[in-house]
Amino acid sequence: MPGEPRGYAPTDDSPATTTVTTGESTTTDRDDEPPARCPYCDRPFRRARYESLHRGLEHPDRLSERERATVERAVREERAETRRFRLYALGVLVLLYFGLLIVAAFVV
Repeated sequence: MPGEPRGYAPTDDSPATTTVTTGESTTTDRDDEPPARCPYCDRPFRRARYESLHRGLEHPDRLSERERATVERAVREERAETRRFRLYALGVLVLLYFGLLIVAAFVV
């Protein structure tokens, strides 16, 4: 949303629940429950990797060796995805540039 700080993850302490009644029993599904929460500040995250990155940035002094290894692995994966995106974006820009150059050559 505009005006919200970067990296803001909305928290909702009362997630939506779905109640299903089947004959004699009633069950509650919690589909909105986040898969990962920070053990130090209880902040919810949509992916476990995001939670690992958060712990490395916000709580680096509290990490064990195993948690540090998890954070380092998450950082490596994030860098690889960022590099892949940058290469893809560069390829699209190059194709767009030469495509427009060829169109301009035929039009002029």
